[in-house]
Amino acid sequence: MEDIQYGNRVKLARVEKGLTQAQLAELVGITRQTIGLIEAGKYNPTIKLCLMIAQVTEKSLDQLFWIKRDLTE
Repeated sequence: MEDIQYGNRVKLARVEKGLTQAQLAELVGITRQTIGLIEAGKYNPTIKLCLMIAQVTEKSLDQLFWIKRDLTE
């Protein structure tokens, strides 16, 4: 099985809402460092956490997260 890579727009959604990493983290019940890792693509959040971030940022899951695919393979 190939290594699946994910993309996200969490930082863009957070900034659009006028939230800092710390504020978003508090609203979803995690640390600021975890938000930073998610935004950098270095942490794969659970579906529960994805749903909580989507709710706070008022975005759909597809607007926030997707699977990166190389369509040439």
